[in-house]
Amino acid sequence: MALSCVYTDLDGTLLGRGGSLFRDAEGGFSRMQALGLEACHRAGVEVVIMSGRREAQVAEDARLIGQSSYIFEAGCAFVIDGEKTLLTGDLVPDEAGTVYEKIEERRIPELLFDHFEGALEYHSPWHSGRVLSHLFRGKIDVPEANRLLGEHGHDDLRLLDNGAIGRPMPGIETTHAYHLVPKLVSKANSVAAHLRARGYEPQSCIGIGDSIEDLEVAATVGRFFVVANGPERDPGLREAIGGHENVTVTEGSMGNGFYEAIVATLAARG
Repeated sequence: MALSCVYTDLDGTLLGRGGSLFRDAEGGFSRMQALGLEACHRAGVEVVIMSGRREAQVAEDARLIGQSSYIFEAGCAFVIDGEKTLLTGDLVPDEAGTVYEKIEERRIPELLFDHFEGALEYHSPWHSGRVLSHLFRGKIDVPEANRLLGEHGHDDLRLLDNGAIGRPMPGIETTHAYHLVPKLVSKANSVAAHLRARGYEPQSCIGIGDSIEDLEVAATVGRFFVVANGPERDPGLREAIGGHENVTVTEGSMGNGFYEAIVATLAARG
């Protein structure tokens, strides 16, 4: 079956060091990401960014790579040709405020900060300007955080781990990014919704990423590729990969891994 669509994470996957499309994992100049995108263009394959970033950032990144679809705020919504679809369930922006504001009014971030004192904080400055979710950084136990939310009556939300980041915190060896989102939100759900909207067969699509949250997309596509830097930085991801038969870890990191996944898939499908 021919390849129809590639769902790719941004930071640590399509983008190299410093969030650059033209840098590799070490910061050297690289054309590999662009070559992978060119290969998709030549083969008529759609490329969809799935990112935890806010919409304005993701929309601009999609425009820069010449694509009209994108997934933003960790799967809270997706856009196809300018039409936005929210995937936040009953918790939606309205005259009472944005989803971000409603979560803030319930003082849920304060609950998490107090419980995980010194190990969790807002991922400044990228936490600002968000509409559908909250963004944190630190190193905490996610199941514990979600139990805490449930115990305090906030079981309509969940915290998810979007992987290791390069932003250090005092006393923390490897800092992770975390998203507080409506309970049904995930990159996997948004990918499934997008491919249904486009009419793609799951087996005709692949995913590429570097985190446990990205890995969940493996259940919705034919094949999933984890770029090498993901399990290198996160032992938990390395362990989670073992539960998926359709997952391959690339030899290359970041953009090199992205290119490797594209070329290997196109070659295999002739």
